[in-house]
Amino acid sequence: MNIEIDDKSGFCFGVVRAITEAEKALAGGGTVYSLGDIVHNRIEVQRLEELGLRTVTHEEMPRLAGKRLFIRAHGEPPTTYREAERLGIELIDATCPVVARLQKRVVRAHEEMRPVGGQVVILGKRGHAEVVGLTGQVEEPTLVIEREEELDLLDFSRPIFFLSQTTQSIALFERLAEGMRRRAANPDDVKVADTICRQVSNREEHLAAFARRFDVVLFVCGRKSSNGKVLYEVCRTANPRCHNIEEAAELRPEWFAGAESVGICGATSTPKWLMQQVARAVASLTDNPEAAIPRAGEKAGGGQTDDNPADGKAGDSQTGDNPADKTTGSNHTGGNPAGGKA
Repeated sequence: MNIEIDDKSGFCFGVVRAITEAEKALAGGGTVYSLGDIVHNRIEVQRLEELGLRTVTHEEMPRLAGKRLFIRAHGEPPTTYREAERLGIELIDATCPVVARLQKRVVRAHEEMRPVGGQVVILGKRGHAEVVGLTGQVEEPTLVIEREEELDLLDFSRPIFFLSQTTQSIALFERLAEGMRRRAANPDDVKVADTICRQVSNREEHLAAFARRFDVVLFVCGRKSSNGKVLYEVCRTANPRCHNIEEAAELRPEWFAGAESVGICGATSTPKWLMQQVARAVASLTDNPEAAIPRAGEKAGGGQTDDNPADGKAGDSQTGDNPADKTTGSNHTGGNPAGGKA
């Protein structure tokens, strides 16, 4: 059986940066506390917990005075930084540079909308850590919508500034933007800033093509991954025999009946070593235990050894492009605050 791991799947550069920073902090010994899961992948979180990382909530911050607290790639609102300073907590800030620039963009959007009585709208998942951080940048309300049916929540008699969580679908964002222009009293009063991270969005077309090449596709991601949900749907649409799993233990032998090829891919929060584990499990389940499990992008039988989870440094993954952050609408220069990597 041909088993292939997608060479473009795996951690985005923001997650690479965050996990690398966590590993550096843990290398010196002692405990580091992460404000929420460092990445939306339970298996990778468990690996880091073995190194000394502990996940905590905002409610637990008062007991962390004098401790080291890690801010993950999703970012945090200003209130978290003020509370940490008040409590004497040492912060390790691994906010993704793309997210950090989007946070500033949200502030500027409100500054632009305030004098004209406008509204700032974000496409995103309510309650998601990144979205909580974005909406918490200002005291004014920011409207968060998740689907086209929620356009009814907008006041189309007022100007609109529309942005997006960095991991949302471009197709959905564009449909919503078009719907806003169509329903607005004045279409020129709808400003649209495409703030979707291109390392995420560029994977959609690639994954669709990847999924069509195989009899069976396994999409590996954590249950909490917002990006994973989007990309899994892309794969499932391209190939109905696509299965979403979190780890190799979830594999079912009947999935591979009559199959001669299996493609393995994942989200921006999926470590490469985990996809390697899944590939080994597929080889075993399909009575092909002698197959050499490939490194990402190489086919089984190529004689390559797999990555070692114990050595699964985040830096082994690719980096990627930043969002285009294209802004349209009247009287707006469309400057690119997301340009350049940190």
